[in-house]
Amino acid sequence: MLLIPAIDIKDGRCVRLRQGDMSSATVFSEDPVAIARHWVDLGARRLHVVDLNGARSGRAVNESVIRRILGEVGDQVPVQLGGGLRDLDTIERYIDGGVSFVVIGTAAVKSPGFLHDACSAFGGHVIVALDARDGKVATDGWSKLTGHEVDDLALKFQDYGVEGVIYTDIGRDGMLTGLNLDQTVAMATAVATPVIASGGVGGPRDLADLRRVAEGTRIEGVIVGRALYDGRVDPATALALLAD
Repeated sequence: MLLIPAIDIKDGRCVRLRQGDMSSATVFSEDPVAIARHWVDLGARRLHVVDLNGARSGRAVNESVIRRILGEVGDQVPVQLGGGLRDLDTIERYIDGGVSFVVIGTAAVKSPGFLHDACSAFGGHVIVALDARDGKVATDGWSKLTGHEVDDLALKFQDYGVEGVIYTDIGRDGMLTGLNLDQTVAMATAVATPVIASGGVGGPRDLADLRRVAEGTRIEGVIVGRALYDGRVDPATALALLAD
């Protein structure tokens, strides 16, 4: 199972949010490129990069920083990128630049036809992000709650040909209170596509619990943010816990 460090970029800096609240950003580094190098050097085999400004504005904002990350580590590990991916030209530009997977969230929910077109044009490179609170999907940088059930959309989008699904319980994200294991396992049991867990890892026990319940499901990895940055999770320990 993959340990996937999160690199969230706001105004060119590496930050972490609590429950997606942009006003609660904690700055962990002025240099996201150095952070990417750090996680790869410690053994990460994939990175999760998010343009937070892009997620709110609906367009690429931190592209220059992201391109520097790709230049530093993109030829060593896959980079999955989300935030502000609302048109095929932007997706094509990033994939041509070295992004392995584009993560489509808000645009997938608001314009399912766009997601379908992206999967058709960039097969094998598209992951859908389903961010939910109490089972309802949120959009626009988690600022708006929809009436869509998260499991229903996961089943719908797998038929489009997505490469995987990232499920985030936004009520737990950045709170260090543990993953929503029940919902994660339920989704990974229901769908045929790989599922990546996200939101709430607070320590090694959460990773060990995920590894235990993931047996026999399609859970292929977990995104970890704040717990890595503040030292609650040691990368070497985490990699050992998640090893097959």
